[in-house]
Amino acid sequence: MEAVTFRKAVRADVPAVVGLLTDDVLGAGRERAALSPYLAAFDAMQSEAGNQLIVGERAGRVVACYQITFISGLSLLASRRAQIEAVRVASDLRGQGIGQALFADAERRAAAAGCALMQLTTNRARQEAQGFYDRLGFTASHIGYKRAVTPRTED
Repeated sequence: MEAVTFRKAVRADVPAVVGLLTDDVLGAGRERAALSPYLAAFDAMQSEAGNQLIVGERAGRVVACYQITFISGLSLLASRRAQIEAVRVASDLRGQGIGQALFADAERRAAAAGCALMQLTTNRARQEAQGFYDRLGFTASHIGYKRAVTPRTED
């Protein structure tokens, strides 16, 4: 079987990435078909230093993706960290080692950027993903919180 190669995404990859995002129970209910907001978000990401969308490709098909953001901070002795988000592997290819290759790629990128740790969040409903992250050596060390931002009204 052909290996997956990982590279920085280009704008033309956005439809395939959106396809991966919708290729699961949670994503199917929250992602939308219109590409314009995703293209605008990709363009914004491209202008932000340290924010990258990475795709995994096999035989010309985008089969995996993740977003990696490098964050400088003062805590943990001023450690730099890599935040990993939007991890997806095509549902028909799961269980074939692509996720392990994806995280090996993310760790190489994090190390090259001077990061001391990688961190991620996952939805509580993603039990299989949590087991996978445990097997990769991640620890569920924190409790995460989210809250929607109230849109600001101009007077």
